[in-house]
Amino acid sequence: MIVKVKDYGAVMKSAPINKNEAIRYCQAKNSGGFSEIFDECIKEAASQAVYKVCYAETSVSITDHTVSFPFFEVKSKDLAKNLGDCKSAIVFCATIGIGIDRLIKKYSAVSPVRSLIFQGIGTERIEALCDAFCKDIMAEYGSAKPRFSPGYGDFELGFQSEIFNLLQCGKNIGVTLNESLIMSPTKSVTAIIGV
Repeated sequence: MIVKVKDYGAVMKSAPINKNEAIRYCQAKNSGGFSEIFDECIKEAASQAVYKVCYAETSVSITDHTVSFPFFEVKSKDLAKNLGDCKSAIVFCATIGIGIDRLIKKYSAVSPVRSLIFQGIGTERIEALCDAFCKDIMAEYGSAKPRFSPGYGDFELGFQSEIFNLLQCGKNIGVTLNESLIMSPTKSVTAIIGV
């Protein structure tokens, strides 16, 4: 199985941060009295993010609620439903790198508001990266199912480690997984797309 790496740096740096989405991820109704701080954080974050995806195409078969890949088998009614009648899937890991994590940590003690804003910006950026990758997959294959990640529905989070073993995420894009199944950098996503 061939694992590919794609750098979305040029694409994503030309795609502006969606401020409204970042605000929503901060669980705020609007930027209100901290609009100027938000704009400063957006500028600071822009130079810190890297945008990388590693992925592989694999065969998949579904029997009842069991989804079988060459590298693991999972019992998941929700994943089986999501993949439907697909015979292939794209397994991927995406990250915006460690820079945003460092900003979140840096400001957590001195400016909790900025730390929260960087959380929101980081979430908006990783979601935007995943959307860009899924759009490319849709264009390449003509159609694709919505991405589905370990931890969604009854697709157990523990299968994250199987994805890491397959993609060698640490070696390929610098994303690691600890014993508690937490990814580092935290603004990273693993998912499966039926094609």
